[in-house]
Amino acid sequence: MTRSTKPTKSAMLREMLQARAGASMTRLREATGWQPHSVRAALSGLRKAGYAIERQDPKKPGGEAIYRITGAPASGTPGGA
Repeated sequence: MTRSTKPTKSAMLREMLQARAGASMTRLREATGWQPHSVRAALSGLRKAGYAIERQDPKKPGGEAIYRITGAPASGTPGGA
């Protein structure tokens, strides 16, 4: 019998950030169930692992910033392919 492996919350976060549209803090929090400080820590961890993360300012006043991965770690670095 094989067990299906559920993606980790970190993998879900990475997948959402790699989408062309990116993701807002609210979407990242809802998908993971994490508190805002935990999402920010995960973003910092991705940066430390070599990912380039872009923050796009809100389009409207009172709107939310959008985060997206714009560059993956180079080969041979932690988290790299």
